[in-house]
Amino acid sequence: MKFKKHWQPLPYRLDFNERGIFVVRAHIVSTGMAVPEKIINNFDLEKIVDTTDQWIRERTGMFERHVTDKDTAASDLALLASRQALEMGGIEPRELDAILVATISGDYAWPATACILQHKLGAKNAMAFDLSAACSGYIYGLSVAQAYIESGLYKNILLVGVDLLTKVVDWTDRNTCVLFGDGAGATILQPNGSAAGILGTLLGADGSTADLLCQPCGGSRVPISEEAIREKKHFLYLNGREIFKHAVRVMTQTCHDVLKQCGLTLDDVKTVVPHQANIRIIEAVAQRLGLPMDRFFVNVEKYANTSAATIPIALHEAREQGILQSGDRALLVSFGGGLTWAGGVVQF
Repeated sequence: MKFKKHWQPLPYRLDFNERGIFVVRAHIVSTGMAVPEKIINNFDLEKIVDTTDQWIRERTGMFERHVTDKDTAASDLALLASRQALEMGGIEPRELDAILVATISGDYAWPATACILQHKLGAKNAMAFDLSAACSGYIYGLSVAQAYIESGLYKNILLVGVDLLTKVVDWTDRNTCVLFGDGAGATILQPNGSAAGILGTLLGADGSTADLLCQPCGGSRVPISEEAIREKKHFLYLNGREIFKHAVRVMTQTCHDVLKQCGLTLDDVKTVVPHQANIRIIEAVAQRLGLPMDRFFVNVEKYANTSAATIPIALHEAREQGILQSGDRALLVSFGGGLTWAGGVVQF
């Protein structure tokens, strides 16, 4: 009896670790980004709230932020970033197996923005769901995508980080409205049997600090009501002083821990790509790590804090500018509401 062959060649080169075990890694093959056309700079903010360009720059490192109009939703920016990543990767939407969207400002409370994006892309063969880990969401998603690919469950994954927090900030509060911008960053991940890929991720959370950074109204704890809106509970709340202390501590420790997990040191990494929350936080982390600022990729001046989108946008720009090239390793690190934190090491 003859049997027909029902196999296809692997789409990647075989690679083995030091113990002779075959290794499949999730590899970022392409990136994309999108930001709204409208820009509000610090001088514009001087006309809205009691602040100055100097005050904002010294405390945040920010000069301008991109802001969506009232008709633009998270899926709209995610679509633009995704199309760019798909085109760069030479992948058709129907080839996607999974779509993961990291966001805390999706189109609706439910259904998932990932499902809306799936429809807009025409990716009818892909499953889709959202992840909610605030500013750590992208690296959380990277970890999920890594697990799917390394297990062999999925081959082509679209991971998007997108947030439109300018829609939920109080534009009369100078302590929060200056901090945020809107944006989306997308990455396509595929299996890769060579040294390139996600070398490791590390995730953490501490729910006891959930009230330090949150949107109090809109969930089942505090449903939307006239009273809640009068008390401005539908706006983002931030305890800046406490967040700064927690962020610097957990980001520094996460850098050490994820590198140790990967068997690497800071000397083995070309560029650190941190969450673009605030220049002071980034500088404090750099100081604690004993690294000069030129080892960090920073674009917070142009985009402000775009939450889950900061790291994929930064990765896209670093690749486009030639800062991260084939063979280079990047250390990703973030923190966000929850509180959550996350780190990852990626080799291109």
